[in-house]
Amino acid sequence: MSAAKAVAGGNVFLKLLTLALSVFIGFLTIGMQLPVLPLYLHETLGMSTLVVGLVIGAQFVVALLSRAWAGNFADSRGARRAVVAGLLIVASSGLAYLASLPFVTTPAISVWILLTGRIVLAIGESLVVTGSLGWGIGLVGPQNAGKVMAWVGIAMYAAFALGAPAGIVVNGNFGFAGIAVATILIPFVALAMVALVPAVAPLASKRIPFYKVFALVLIPGMGLALASIGFGMITGFIALLFAAKNWGNSSLAFTAFGLAFIAARLLFGHLPDKLGGAKVAMVSVAIEAAGLLLIWSADTSTIAYTGVALGGFGYSLAFPGFGVEAARRAPPQSRSVAMGAYVAFLDISLGIASPLAGVIAGQWGVHTVFLAAGVAVGLSLLVAVRLLGKPSAGEKIS
Repeated sequence: MSAAKAVAGGNVFLKLLTLALSVFIGFLTIGMQLPVLPLYLHETLGMSTLVVGLVIGAQFVVALLSRAWAGNFADSRGARRAVVAGLLIVASSGLAYLASLPFVTTPAISVWILLTGRIVLAIGESLVVTGSLGWGIGLVGPQNAGKVMAWVGIAMYAAFALGAPAGIVVNGNFGFAGIAVATILIPFVALAMVALVPAVAPLASKRIPFYKVFALVLIPGMGLALASIGFGMITGFIALLFAAKNWGNSSLAFTAFGLAFIAARLLFGHLPDKLGGAKVAMVSVAIEAAGLLLIWSADTSTIAYTGVALGGFGYSLAFPGFGVEAARRAPPQSRSVAMGAYVAFLDISLGIASPLAGVIAGQWGVHTVFLAAGVAVGLSLLVAVRLLGKPSAGEKIS
């Protein structure tokens, strides 16, 4: 039995645990902002749903533009350096949030400063996600890529699930200034955890152009892009839906999403590696689409919570499902670039969908956003079917 095979046993969890905990702590900063920022923009600063969508979507556009750089940085300089740099940059975004507060009475200036903070946050998030995925695959081997995506994803969405209600509490007691200070301080706790994770030597002997890796993961990436629209609409617009419907605190919706997401990963996270990513993705996106349509048609908060939970459960396995298909198409020396290229499709999706959803919400109501998202997610089912008939062998860069 080879060392790589040995890692495939019960040791995978232990090797990934500390890394996952550091990602969890780092992403608490983002989780705390999820239910607070849209309402802060809309109600405190008086911005339209279009502006809300643009500010939220800007993070994903910038993350997209930084994926190639982040992936090559992690492959050539080391995943540890990428994650450390990313956490420091995330912390610095909180400084921009603080700087926006004196300009609340001049909302246009405040929004531009907030937008700067979101841009900085996006660059940091890109490094953390790309670096941690490449780092994890380096620790346990490419044959466990699905498990790496599962555990890093659990860490991220657990942070969303716990961070959202924490953000409501912090905002209620200290206002948006409390969110800004938390954004500055929390990443330093994650840095302490990162120091405990064994480093993985960079494998990139030569730089492979990002566009070549991007082309390799194009089909599974399209599946991720469509499936991620549901995630983007829930995180960006569920708080506005609850406010429009007078359903009260929306933080429980983020918790429902996060808990369902985690439950799916814990119970079925091994299936993409075992059964094949495309098969798992097919079932997952069908569940996600059903949840989004349930949110659209909901007339009570309980039904909306149920729809959010179904959306989280389905999206949970869609990400590693399509991701396993992407990982199988890339050479080992470009694993971080490949993961960056794959996650870039999420950025493309949300960078386009969030502003568009803002227009839809303004014209036909916030609830209509979830109908459009359900249709888009349903289309990713066709991508999964396409992948079933397209083996990855022979597609790798030699």
